[in-house]
Amino acid sequence: MISVPTTFNFGEDRLTASISLAIASGKTKTNLSSVARKKIGASWQRVQHIIEKGHPVYGINTGFGPLCTTKISKEETTILQTNILQSHSVGVGKPIDTEIAKLMLILKVHSLAKGFSGIAETTLERIIWHIENDAIPVVPSQGSVGASGDLAPLSHLFLPLMGLGKIVHQGQTYSTSEFFQKFKLKPLELGPKEGLALINGTQFIAAHAVKVVAKLHSCLAQADVIGAMMIEGLQGSVKPFFNELHTLRPFKGNIHVAKRVKRLLKGSEIMEDHIDCERVQDPYSLRCIPQVHGASRNAWLHLKELLEVELNAVTDNPIIIDEELTISGGNFHGQPLAMALDYACLAASEIGNISDRRIYLALEGNSPGVPKLLMQDTGINSGYMILQYTTAALASENKGLCFPSSADSIPTSLGQEDHVSMGSISGRKALQVIENVEKILAIELLTAAQAFEFRKPMKSGIFLEEIHKEVRSKVAFADRDRVFADDIEKGIQLIKDQTLMQLISEISEREKISLSTDYSDEFEVY
Repeated sequence: MISVPTTFNFGEDRLTASISLAIASGKTKTNLSSVARKKIGASWQRVQHIIEKGHPVYGINTGFGPLCTTKISKEETTILQTNILQSHSVGVGKPIDTEIAKLMLILKVHSLAKGFSGIAETTLERIIWHIENDAIPVVPSQGSVGASGDLAPLSHLFLPLMGLGKIVHQGQTYSTSEFFQKFKLKPLELGPKEGLALINGTQFIAAHAVKVVAKLHSCLAQADVIGAMMIEGLQGSVKPFFNELHTLRPFKGNIHVAKRVKRLLKGSEIMEDHIDCERVQDPYSLRCIPQVHGASRNAWLHLKELLEVELNAVTDNPIIIDEELTISGGNFHGQPLAMALDYACLAASEIGNISDRRIYLALEGNSPGVPKLLMQDTGINSGYMILQYTTAALASENKGLCFPSSADSIPTSLGQEDHVSMGSISGRKALQVIENVEKILAIELLTAAQAFEFRKPMKSGIFLEEIHKEVRSKVAFADRDRVFADDIEKGIQLIKDQTLMQLISEISEREKISLSTDYSDEFEVY
C-alpha cells in the first residue's frame, strides 16, 4: 500500500506521482507556508525591480519568442501578460480529463511556489482556490508541441484567472464569467512576468506522466498475477522463476517479477501434479514472463525516477535566480519526459502483446486436460476463440501507437523554437495504449480463470485460489457460448478497480505471506 501525507506543503515538500493523485482526489490537503510565501514574495519583488530599472529581460519587458528583441514599456507590461494568455489559447480537440487538468494546476502551483518565477502570491492563492473547490478549467487535448512549455494547454488552463475560458464544476460546464457571477469572484489582473510564468512549463506532459506511472504500475502488477494464473491453468513450469537463474542476469525488474510469481505459485497442488512430466520447456509467453514483464518494469522505473525530478523542478522561463541574475534557458523543454513516456508506451504495449500470446496459447488445446478453445463442446460452440480476436486487434493497435513522438520535431515560432519535444503527444498516446492493455489483461484474466477451472479438484496456492473465487463471483464458468462482451466488461472493471491487488494485499496481511522483494521500494512505490 502506498502511503501519502495528510498535508502537503507547496514549494517545500517533495512531490511524487502518488501524492499528486492524493491531492487531486482530496485525500491529501495542501498548504502554502510562511516560508514558501516569503520566497514567492521575494521573487515577485525582483520582477518589480527589473521593471523599475528598465534593463531588457526576456518576457518581463520584451516580447516573446521571435519578438524577444521588441522592448515593452513599463505601462504595457500588464497588457503583455493578458495578451500572451489569449493569443496562446489555440488548443483543439476533446478536452482532457478533469483529473489531468486538476493535476496540471497542482504541479504548476508546486513549481511556482519554489520562488524563482516572479508570480504574485495572490495569483497562486486563486489557483489553489480552484484546486480546493474543484473548479477545473477546460483544457483542449491537442495543440502542444512540448517545448517552450505546454504553451497552448497551459494558456487554456489559466484563462479563468482573467475571467475567460470555461470551467467544470460538479459535473457541469460553465463559461468563466457565469461561474464568477455564481461564486462572486472577480478576474485577476496579471502583473509583469506572470503570464509567461503560467504558460511556460511542462505540466501538461507531467500530468499525463503521473497518470501513466499510476496506471502502468497497476497493469504491471496485475499482469504478474494473471500470468501466474495462466501458468497454473496450462500447467507451466515454475523453474524459469527460480532465483538461481536470475542472479546470473540480475536485472532488477526480472528478479522482482520472478520472485513475485514464484511466491504466487507456492503451495500449489497443480504444480506438484506435473513436477515429473515429460515436457521439457514452456513457450516463451510463459517461460519468459520475468524477462518481458521485468523489462517493462525497468522502463516504468526509469519514467518514475525522471518524473519525480520533473515534479519538483522549476520549468518556466526566464528563471529569476536573484537580484542580479535572470536566465533565459530551456527548462521548459519536454524532451526528458517525452523520451521516457515513449519508452513507457512501448513497455505497456509489450505487456499487452505477451498477454495476447498467452491467451492464444490457452486456446490451442495443447495442455493436458484443457480443451481446445477452453470449452468441451466445441463445434456448436466457438468457445473463447473470438475473445482473442479482440486482444489481437488491441495489440495491433498498440503497435501502431508505439512510434515515438519524441523522434519528431517541427520548428515553430519563426524558427526561434527550432527543436521541440512533442512530449504532449507521447503522454496522450501512452495513456491510450495503457487503456488498451487494461482490456487485454481483462480478457486474459477471464481466459486464465477458465483454464484454471479444468485443474479442479486440485488447488493452487492461497493467492490464486482466492483470486479465482473473486473472478467467479463476477463471471461464471462458461460451458457454452454466451454474449462474452458482458463478461469482458466485468473483467475490465476488475482490472480498473485493482480488485486483484486489493485481494493480494488482504491475503498477505491475513496470512503473513509477503510478496515483497529486495526491489519493492523501487517498483511498488511511486
